[in-house]
Amino acid sequence: MRYTDFENIMTSARMGRYLTACRGNTRKAMTMYRKNLQLSQELFTVISCFEIALRNAIDQHYSGAFGNDWLRNAAAPGGIFDNSQCRLTKTTINDAIQKLNHSYTHCKLVAELGFGFWRYMFAPKQFTACGRFLLDILPAKPRSTSAMQYNQRFVFNQLPTINNIRNRIAHHEPICFLPGNPVKNTTYARKHYNLILQFFHWMSIDEAALLYGLDHINTVCNEIDAI
Repeated sequence: MRYTDFENIMTSARMGRYLTACRGNTRKAMTMYRKNLQLSQELFTVISCFEIALRNAIDQHYSGAFGNDWLRNAAAPGGIFDNSQCRLTKTTINDAIQKLNHSYTHCKLVAELGFGFWRYMFAPKQFTACGRFLLDILPAKPRSTSAMQYNQRFVFNQLPTINNIRNRIAHHEPICFLPGNPVKNTTYARKHYNLILQFFHWMSIDEAALLYGLDHINTVCNEIDAI
């Protein structure tokens, strides 16, 4: 496809940063755009696997402690989230139950709740309400030191960066640039990818086996760097 036709479809505003990054080389700009799509697809797949692994680990952990219907019970009157400090968590669960209506099952409820909900299981109030033992799902996490605290607050503060890049990909924003600049750079994508791998390791999940045939992120990043 000619660049002018490609640009007419994607718009000059969207293609401008690619053209700038490629110093006006239209062929390279189109290649970079396509490679960004490929990188986004690859990384979104990895993020999806991580989200599912995280929520399932949390669910299995609390199901063992509080019973198989722990979420609904936690949001019911007298439940562990039935207090002013966990009001939003309780409301989120009950709204999801109401949405599911007669098709409700615990498994469907788990799937209905978004990444932000599961991240908030590490927030101070929710973490405390559930007994302060959720870090057990990260058995390979480093031990805290006086210089570095690998506590629930650390986990809580790390997870939004994964959610942010997930939302960026979902809204078709590029991930192959230096943040805020039309400069080709795969550091942003690589950093978030490595953070996900770190969490998989902390969860004692063999990420290489889990992502077999799905993960080509470093390869695509190298191809973008070479454009």
